[in-house]
Amino acid sequence: MAVVDKDVAEKFLDSNPDFAKEYYDAKFRPKVISDLFKDNRTSQVNTSSFHELSMFEESEIIFDMVRDLQNNLQMEKAIFKFMKHLSFLIRADKMSLFMYRMRNGTAELATRLFNVHKDANLEECLVHPDNEIVFPLDIGILGHVATTKKTVNIPDVLQSIHYSDFVDEIQEYKTKCVLATPIMNGKDMVAVMMAVNKIGAPHFTTQDEETLKKYLNFANLILRVFHLSYLHNCEARRGQVLLWSASKVFEEMTDIERQFHKALYTIRDFLNCERYSVGLLDMTKTKEFFELWPVLLGEKPPYDGPKTPDGREINFYKVIDYILHGKEEIKHIQATTSGSSNDILCMLSNQSKASGIRWVTFLCSVQKGPVDSSGWVIKNVLSLPIVNKKEEIVAVASFYNRKDGKPFDEQDETIMESLTQFLGWSVLNADTYDKWNKLENRKDIFQDMVLYHIKCRTDETQNVLVGKVTFSHGCKEEELEAILSEVLPSSETSELFEFHFCDFEHSHLDLVKLGIKMYYELGVVDKFHVPRETLTRFCYSLSKGYRQITYHNWSHGFNVGQTMFTLLMTGDLKRYYTDLDAMAMVTAGLCHDIDHRGTNNLYQMKSGNPLAKLHGSSILERHHLETGKTLLRDPALNIYQNLSRSQHEHVIHLMDIAIIATDLALYFKKRTMFQKIVDQSKTYESWDEWTKYMRQETTRKEIVMAMMMTACDLSAIAKPWEIQSKVALSVAAEFWEQGDLERTVLEQQPIPMMDRTKAADLPKMQCGFIDFVCAFVYKEFSRFHEEITPMLERLLNNRKEWNALKEEHEAKLAALEAAKVTEEEVANATIAAKQATAAEAAPQSKTCVIN
Repeated sequence: MAVVDKDVAEKFLDSNPDFAKEYYDAKFRPKVISDLFKDNRTSQVNTSSFHELSMFEESEIIFDMVRDLQNNLQMEKAIFKFMKHLSFLIRADKMSLFMYRMRNGTAELATRLFNVHKDANLEECLVHPDNEIVFPLDIGILGHVATTKKTVNIPDVLQSIHYSDFVDEIQEYKTKCVLATPIMNGKDMVAVMMAVNKIGAPHFTTQDEETLKKYLNFANLILRVFHLSYLHNCEARRGQVLLWSASKVFEEMTDIERQFHKALYTIRDFLNCERYSVGLLDMTKTKEFFELWPVLLGEKPPYDGPKTPDGREINFYKVIDYILHGKEEIKHIQATTSGSSNDILCMLSNQSKASGIRWVTFLCSVQKGPVDSSGWVIKNVLSLPIVNKKEEIVAVASFYNRKDGKPFDEQDETIMESLTQFLGWSVLNADTYDKWNKLENRKDIFQDMVLYHIKCRTDETQNVLVGKVTFSHGCKEEELEAILSEVLPSSETSELFEFHFCDFEHSHLDLVKLGIKMYYELGVVDKFHVPRETLTRFCYSLSKGYRQITYHNWSHGFNVGQTMFTLLMTGDLKRYYTDLDAMAMVTAGLCHDIDHRGTNNLYQMKSGNPLAKLHGSSILERHHLETGKTLLRDPALNIYQNLSRSQHEHVIHLMDIAIIATDLALYFKKRTMFQKIVDQSKTYESWDEWTKYMRQETTRKEIVMAMMMTACDLSAIAKPWEIQSKVALSVAAEFWEQGDLERTVLEQQPIPMMDRTKAADLPKMQCGFIDFVCAFVYKEFSRFHEEITPMLERLLNNRKEWNALKEEHEAKLAALEAAKVTEEEVANATIAAKQATAAEAAPQSKTCVIN
């Protein structure tokens, strides 16, 4: 192959540019581009002296910038190399980069790279946070550029109204001309880049401006990537802070100190500071009188220190100091300790209030010299108040010295503010727990007060025992048994087993004794080892727990318990139940209306009674149940104290069902179920088979028991007429009292049953009540067990008596109506006669006038 002369080849390529480009692209271009991006490649441009750059050299500089952007993850290093190239391109003596930031809500510019030139090195130009120069936006050419967001080229700084020479004085440098431009991220300010003093010319030219703007895209890209990466890291930190603090905040709800401590300790790795502390403020707004007296007497000067916005004296009762530098440590500083952290927090809290802002960031030290023996010095502080839902400052959180040495910036403020806001919201948990705890304590106190007045005293037991023994002297069970067998009334004489039992002949104390007697007749006292003293105290306390009201008093409570006893024993329903069941059912009957207020459930809801808010349904019934359980929880009154755990749970379960079942609103839901049980009992040929089946059917027994409670609660309607007529008037009187309250207190018209002005309609309402509510109960129980038929017979007899009174009343009303009609007819006839007489006299008068 012939050798081609170099000159000939050049002429050929110059004459055929298309071929030259095609050949270059095919043979050399990929390798050239690949070599340009090699990490070990260095710039081939000579920057030792300023000179005009060829296209090749300028391209080499551009590729050098691209390589730096590719390799350097550190923003300062990449920008520094860019600024070195740029200072060479525009022949600037020095260039500087000022980063834009917000601190305490105020915008400012701070040096990041300073005095960069073509021969500079990074260590000399990188500004340490302790030595940075800060420009507010209202000072200097830099502030003007950041405010206007426009590039400026000032040939002579002395002619500019924005020029400030304080940096020249610090550096002992003379600034003659300035070329400065903002670096933006969309509409947001990121930094300002400034070049000073053109070398070899009096000022920067328009071409220099164009060069700066052209290459500024590299700086903009570097800073944008850095800014977005920083924002991403900050958001990740913020998410971790909130996530981990939330997990700990809801673990601990007992008090604010432990709540804050757990949350703040858990997130220590995400806070990016050397040390942080939280000072817990005393929430006391008013001083005790004994604290004010020395001030009022002049013996002690009044408080003149800082106060919170709501007027509280700033008093940190505890400061928790978290030390992360060196050996990790946590210090708990009490209020009496005067030290750096406490003093700093007081000053910061005062500053926060005075500034009227949400946080305070201190760039320089707030305390001169080391804080403690470790030699650690405070350089910058970010302090924020922790505010609860009432906008009260409950604590102050302070964060000291960012780990990278830079001052806290806007993103740090955002992260810490999110943390303190969340902690402030979480105070609601501790406040709620504290309020709940206080309410529980108040409830226990009031419960103790109520029990004191309800609980049977030792001297009151003598009324039952007729002074034969004193419990406090340690009487034995055998002695008490003998005394009780002597003082308790006879069941036969008192007709305790009869459906027609009447309490009118018995005193309050007699009913207590009969209550004790029923437990003996059930055979549960010995079987379940019920202490005699406990049983006596329990029955007496039950009687005291009933209020002295018109109807729902101790007499009614005992009557319901006695009817339950009679249904079990005389009505032969006990065949389905164990002795333990019977004990629970009689106890439920005695307790079923304890602490009744004389008003019904609807009135509790209308009046907004706390009971209505506490219990959503069966309001009073649930209150009676809880009151009874409260008595049983007292060791001196707990007649179930010697039962096993399973037995105790069983009797409480039965009491729950029995007492709630007295709510008549539930009666209509259980009627059909009870009727099916009665019908089913008729399908069995013998009582033994039916009894055996029922004893195994827990649910059916509970339904029968619930209906028994209804029959007991309504039992007054099935008493002999002499008893029923008096009891009905007591019931009506209590209803009328509620009607008066509805009319006066609630300003509502009561229903006819509660309306005192409708008292004459009582017989009619009683007949309706018997037909609609009561008749079904006693008819079905009579079908179920014929032993209960006397109750149905008396109910039907009372229905006749009330109906007779109703007819008598209706007859009187009819007679009055007839008399009224007759009177109106007579009056109308008289008027008609007078009108007729007047009409006859009228023509004669006219005749006289004509004549």
